[in-house]
Amino acid sequence: MNLNIAKGHPNGLMTLFFSEMWERFCYYGMRALLTLYLVKSLMMGDAEAALIYGAYTGLVYAAPIIGGRMADQYLGYRNAVLLGAVLMAIGEFLILGGTEHFLLIGMGAIIIGNGYFKANISTIVGKLYEENDPRRDSGFTIFYIGINIGALLATTVVAFVGETYGFHYGFALAGVGMLAAFFIFWFNRHKYAAAEGLDITEAGKQKVFAGLNAAQLVGIGSLLVIPLCYFLIRHNSWLDYILLGLFVYIAISMVLAGKKADRVQGVSVWRDRMIALVIFILINITFWACFEQAGTSLTLFADRNVDRSIFGWEMPASMTQFFNPFFIITFGSLFSVMWIKLSKIGKNPSIPMKFSLGIFQLALGFLVTLVGLQFVNESFQVPLLTLFFLYMLHTTGELFLSPIGLSMVTKLSPKNIAGTAMGAWFLSYAIGNYVGGKIASLTGGHGGESTLSLAEGLEKYTTVFTNIGLVLIGISILIALLNKPIQKLMHGIT
Repeated sequence: MNLNIAKGHPNGLMTLFFSEMWERFCYYGMRALLTLYLVKSLMMGDAEAALIYGAYTGLVYAAPIIGGRMADQYLGYRNAVLLGAVLMAIGEFLILGGTEHFLLIGMGAIIIGNGYFKANISTIVGKLYEENDPRRDSGFTIFYIGINIGALLATTVVAFVGETYGFHYGFALAGVGMLAAFFIFWFNRHKYAAAEGLDITEAGKQKVFAGLNAAQLVGIGSLLVIPLCYFLIRHNSWLDYILLGLFVYIAISMVLAGKKADRVQGVSVWRDRMIALVIFILINITFWACFEQAGTSLTLFADRNVDRSIFGWEMPASMTQFFNPFFIITFGSLFSVMWIKLSKIGKNPSIPMKFSLGIFQLALGFLVTLVGLQFVNESFQVPLLTLFFLYMLHTTGELFLSPIGLSMVTKLSPKNIAGTAMGAWFLSYAIGNYVGGKIASLTGGHGGESTLSLAEGLEKYTTVFTNIGLVLIGISILIALLNKPIQKLMHGIT
């Protein structure tokens, strides 16, 4: 990629860019193969695989709530990212054990590691910029391109290797990527040293037990949480209550933190901003519950009901996930420049309108499957172009919502709870991913006791995708109608 897109941005941005790129190579590489591994190697039915996938990805995004808080209070952001990188690498290599038990233990390590890595590297990006710096949205969009270069490499290289030569080779390659992220972040630590909150906090340095300080105990305690993740993935119905409870707790906590910050200023600015953030969290849940069909129902749809032949070569089903990061990289730089140019001429849409437009494009993507039905072949397969246009619309919708959301969190939240607020934002991804697994299970019927024919499967997939699209259009219209009330709660944040 052209590194000139980072010209004029803080020096540490590109170190964080490449660290996150390789971490995403690890995560998306494993994710690209997971559903097919569960169905084809571990012989699970579609519905069971979708629920395990949803529980895993849900926990991956829930973990930053704790990871952000531990960094705020004890570890500091740099140490949290390093700890997360080590745990994620260990998790990937554990999966090579080849059994369901090794898979679930490895998943547990990746979940905890991601909790430390993901929330806190995003927080460091935000802390490279001064408050109200107009470069912030552009900087986060550049950072987001790094995420998707990693995802593109994962969904091409790792997906191809895993499906062609064996799933274990793909998982091993993902682990190597995680080690690359660790070394880049560590050896270039001087470049982002200007960010606040990198080192162990005063509370983290306090001796607590057996000569160990609080930060060291947090690290040891992290290993003890891995068996809990194993249990929750296997018995995933517990997450219905846990994620709902976490959402209620974190929403109340943020509003109370906002009220506490307001007592200093004597006005209700921070409370209102936290209420706005809770609303955006609900919108984000909706988006990702539908968007994250990519790793489950859309991958199985590609495996069974999409003609993936290209000049005699058949693209592996998991590789169809590459369309999303490909379009992010293609359009990401354009969007980064576009927001700045629109701001200069006073035409930049408000954050609520960006979210509304993002949801609308996501809806149109699912409705593309209705067009694909008009070109079904004798094997009940739609053309590969169906997924091409579906993912293109999903990606443009994502660019209206996701990088803007990351930047928005750092602007809406008081400085003293920046990590916690970012963790809350990733909770919305967690709930979205978990609900996404439940939505994907509605397309089940393959594997296990019930097996649909290709014709029946095609009908079921397209019916579910169409219903998702229609519901999303309604939600998009509702957000647009609430644009001004939400802006009022944001008190000038744009």
